[in-house]
Amino acid sequence: MVEGRGFNSVRDGSDADFEIICTPCGEDNIREEAVKFCAECNQYLCTTCTRYHRRIAASKFHKLLDTDDGKNTLEVAMVTKCRYHADRDIEMYCGTHDMVYCAKCIATEHRACESVKNIEDVTTPFVQQNEIHELQDESKAVSDQLKAANKNKQINVGSLEEQRSEILRNIQDIERNIIEHIGKLKREAVESLNKRYSEINSEMESEITLMANTITEVDKSTSMLQSLSNMDARQQFVQTKLIQRTVKDAKKLFEKSESQGTRVVRFIENADLNTVIMTATDLGRLETMNKIQKLPTPKQYKLKSKREIHVRMQNDVKRCYISDTCQLHDGTIILTDFDNKKVKWLDTNYNVKCHCDLNNQPRDICCTTQNEVAVKMNNNKVQFLSVDSSLSVLRDISIEDGGYWGMAYIAGDLWLSTGSGINVYSRSGTLLKSINNIVNGQRIFKDLPQHIAASRENVIVTDGSDGAVCLGRDGTVKSELRDGSLNYTQGVCVSSDGTVFLSGFRSHNIVIFSGDGKCQGELLTQEIGLTNPGSLYYDNKRNCLILTRHRSCDSIYILEMCD
Repeated sequence: MVEGRGFNSVRDGSDADFEIICTPCGEDNIREEAVKFCAECNQYLCTTCTRYHRRIAASKFHKLLDTDDGKNTLEVAMVTKCRYHADRDIEMYCGTHDMVYCAKCIATEHRACESVKNIEDVTTPFVQQNEIHELQDESKAVSDQLKAANKNKQINVGSLEEQRSEILRNIQDIERNIIEHIGKLKREAVESLNKRYSEINSEMESEITLMANTITEVDKSTSMLQSLSNMDARQQFVQTKLIQRTVKDAKKLFEKSESQGTRVVRFIENADLNTVIMTATDLGRLETMNKIQKLPTPKQYKLKSKREIHVRMQNDVKRCYISDTCQLHDGTIILTDFDNKKVKWLDTNYNVKCHCDLNNQPRDICCTTQNEVAVKMNNNKVQFLSVDSSLSVLRDISIEDGGYWGMAYIAGDLWLSTGSGINVYSRSGTLLKSINNIVNGQRIFKDLPQHIAASRENVIVTDGSDGAVCLGRDGTVKSELRDGSLNYTQGVCVSSDGTVFLSGFRSHNIVIFSGDGKCQGELLTQEIGLTNPGSLYYDNKRNCLILTRHRSCDSIYILEMCD
C-alpha cells in the first residue's frame, strides 16, 4: 500500500486526486502531490519540499528519484544499518537473543549462540495490526515516562545548586565561631564540596543527555511504526525487532533512573568541632545519596510469616547447598548452588527459570552492573556472568584465598574475605588494598572474616563469633556489632533504612541491629526451627528477608515482615 494514495490537495484548493502525497506536508495535515522520492530518508517530496531538501546541508547530496522509481526501490531503501556498526546492514538473526544484527555483531558477540540465521532464511510473517498498536502504545508510554524523568533530572540539577549554597552558608557560620583555625579547614571543605558537586553535576548532565538521546530513539521508533504497514514481511520483522530492543533499552533506562531517584547532597557538621578544633582534620563530612521519595526512617521489624521455596532442579546431581543470594534490578533473585556447581536464576515467583553451569564450586555472588554478576569461586577466581535473557560466562579474575566465605561489591570495588583479613580488588582484578586482621598488635576480627555487606558509607563484616565489625571504606574500625545470643556469626545484610541483620550458625538465630549499632533483639529464634542459618539478603521491594541454610538443603526461606 503506497502512503497517501487518493488524497486531495488542500494547499491550493484543487480537487485533483493524487496517487502519492508529500510525506513532510502530510505530517502537517497538508495534502500535496509528491514528485520525488528520497531513498535515504524514505520520504516522498512535493516540489517545494524537494527544493528545501536539496538546500539543507544534511540532505543536499541525497539521491532523489521520481515517485514511480521510488515505489520500485522502496524495498531496497528500507535496508537498515546496524546500530553498533553504522557501515553494516542488518542481515542476520540470532535466535538465542531473539534479535537482528549485522554480520560483524554475530562474528564478535554471538559466535557461541545457537539458531543464528540469515534473515532471508527466517520465516517472517506480516506483523499483526494489534501488535503494531501495542508497540505504539508501549513506545509512547516509555517516551512519556522518560520525558518526565528527564525533567526531574533537570530540576535535580537546580536543587543541587541550592543545596550547595546551603552547605556553603553552613560552612561560613562555623567559620565565624572558630575563626582562628577555620581558614585551612574551610578551604579543604569548599574544595571537596566543589569537586563533588562538579562530579555529580557532570554525571547528571551525562544522564540527561543519555535520556534525551533515548527519547529521540523511542520517538523515531514510534514514527517508524506508522509506516510499518507499507513494508514487506522481512522489513516488518527487522523493524519490529529493532523497535522492541529500543523500547526494552528505554525501559531499563527508566527503571534505573527511577531506582536512583533524586540525588541529595548533605553536609554533616562536626558536632565536637569547638572542643577539638586544634586537632581536627576536616570541617565536616560531605554525604551524597539517592533520594526516591523521602529519606528512610528506621522501622520495627517483626516476623509475619515464613515460606520454604524449593530450588532443586531435575538435573541436579547432588542435594542443593545454596551458599549465597543477590537481587537484580528487576527484583528477581540469583543463587549460588555450591555442591551442584551452578548459578540459578529465579523468576518473580521464585521458580528456577534458568541456570549456568560452572567449572568449580561457587561461594558468594553479588551484582556489579545492571547486566552482570560476580561469583566468588572455590578455586581462587572471581567469575563474571552476563545476565540478560539468560546467564552466560563472561570472564574471570584471579584472587587470593578464594576458599573463604565473603564477597560484596561496594562503590565500584570487590571486597573479599581472606584467611588474614579483607582484600579489595577492582573489577579488572587489580589488588587495591589489603586490610589485615592484626593492626598494631590488636586483632580487628575475633575469628575469620565471613560474609560482607555495605551499609551506607561503611562495610559490615561478620567474623564467626558473636557479631560483626563495622569498617570505614578506608579499612578503619568504626564500631562493633556484638550480642551474646549470637554464636558463630556468618550471614549479614542491611535493609534500606540501615538496619543490620546478623545470623548465628551455631545459635540458630537472627539478631537485628539499628543503623547506629544498637542491638534490637532477635528476629528469628532457635525455637522456630530454621537451624544453621547461613547467608542473608534483604529484599526491600517485597519487605522480606531471604535466608539460606549453611548445610545441604534444597530450599531457601522467605521471611516476610509485618508492614
